[in-house]
Amino acid sequence: MDIPMNDQSTNKCLALAGAKIYISPADQSIRDGIIIITGDKITAVGGRSDTGMPQTAQVIDCTDLTITAGFWNSHVHFFERKWANAAAIPASELNRQLQDTFGRYGFTSVFDLSSNWGNTRQIRDRIESGEVDGPRILSAGEGLVPPGAMPSDQVLGIMGVTKTALPEIGDSDQAKTIAKKLLDQGVDAIKLFASSPSGSSLSEEIMLAAVNEAHHAGKPVFVHPNNGKDLLAALKKGVDVIAHTTPRSGPWAIGRIACSS
Repeated sequence: MDIPMNDQSTNKCLALAGAKIYISPADQSIRDGIIIITGDKITAVGGRSDTGMPQTAQVIDCTDLTITAGFWNSHVHFFERKWANAAAIPASELNRQLQDTFGRYGFTSVFDLSSNWGNTRQIRDRIESGEVDGPRILSAGEGLVPPGAMPSDQVLGIMGVTKTALPEIGDSDQAKTIAKKLLDQGVDAIKLFASSPSGSSLSEEIMLAAVNEAHHAGKPVFVHPNNGKDLLAALKKGVDVIAHTTPRSGPWAIGRIACSS
């Protein structure tokens, strides 16, 4: 259904009437509901019988339709070439990219799990300033990787990914230092790449150091695992979110895990 966009400089009123509305996953749905949008803001949500309909509202009949709150996408990256030098991307172009990537799918919040933090922060700042329209962005900044984990420039080029210097972590002191630096710069989480195609991996001690630093700041830790061993190490050391499965490593045979921190 196409919904006409209101002129944000006015107080024009739009009413979406008759839909089943899900305000949030934790709340009961509202049947035969009404959403009132004044200008560019939702000003009222409720049942038709207890929500006043402004006389000047343009009414769109949403009977037999469902309206939900915005979706989260908790695994995105801003390392594609189209996001490079975000501060210089024209507003119209950045608007289009954000709409094509997130808005048209209903994503109103996203979690970036490793990209150049300075560049991603530029995108977030432009959204938060109102210059462009886009989702709320949370970010882990640059992910922590084992030594020698970064692909070659040729491979990155084939993938369409901009080169980003990810911190290579060799010991727990480095993990603590880099994690604290990222957190002090304002990231919302820490991301660990548990192992690399070259065979190097983050030790459990390194994972624990990063986890402790993040948790001390009240932030979560994500992990990119490549196999069951990575998964077990991450769980034992208190990582909060496993970013994805590991289909190439076969079924996980972990059994019961005695987790320690």
